[in-house]
Amino acid sequence: MKTHMISLALAAAIAAPQIADAQSPRKIVPPPMPAELELSPDEFTPFFVAHAVGTQGFMCVVINGAYKWQTFGPQATLFDGDGRQVATHFLSPQPFDQVLSPTWQHSRDTSAVWAAVLKMSSDANYVAPDAIPWLLLEATVVADGPDGGDKLTATRRIQRLNTVEGKAPGTGCSIPDNIGKRALVPYEADYYFYKKKGRLADED
Repeated sequence: MKTHMISLALAAAIAAPQIADAQSPRKIVPPPMPAELELSPDEFTPFFVAHAVGTQGFMCVVINGAYKWQTFGPQATLFDGDGRQVATHFLSPQPFDQVLSPTWQHSRDTSAVWAAVLKMSSDANYVAPDAIPWLLLEATVVADGPDGGDKLTATRRIQRLNTVEGKAPGTGCSIPDNIGKRALVPYEADYYFYKKKGRLADED
């Protein structure tokens, strides 16, 4: 059983497998968004999009003497336009350095991508007041599934857009007895996955 894993930070010159997915890049049109989250269409092209439904996790901690809800990651299921499950989203240790990172894993071929936030926006022209920020993320590690599945391994950028709710609770983290308390807050979002554009699109 062959497994293939690529650290984009440590092995940027290694080519990732081609994506073969039913979603055509020509049909994926991201919505309007804050300028800082946009990607150049000359450099990147979207190849996969899905709608997430799940929760954002928080834990009550004390930082520098102040009580605060600290995020400990999402748990979400991603669906395509026909309502079929296509991926899961969670926090997991990144291969090689074991840093906890946002992770997406394809439901059918189990290929996966880990990412780090590049930019975020709570621009009121786009993001609802009660919603978590919109994000632009950079893929840091991609991995084939155990049987060579590669549906997500061309990913180089991810956008989290059209967020609904998901913010930390406004109460419940203010006294010593609250320390360690957890909260799972429902949220929804659209995730757009991008690969490099052109003949060598999957090289980075």
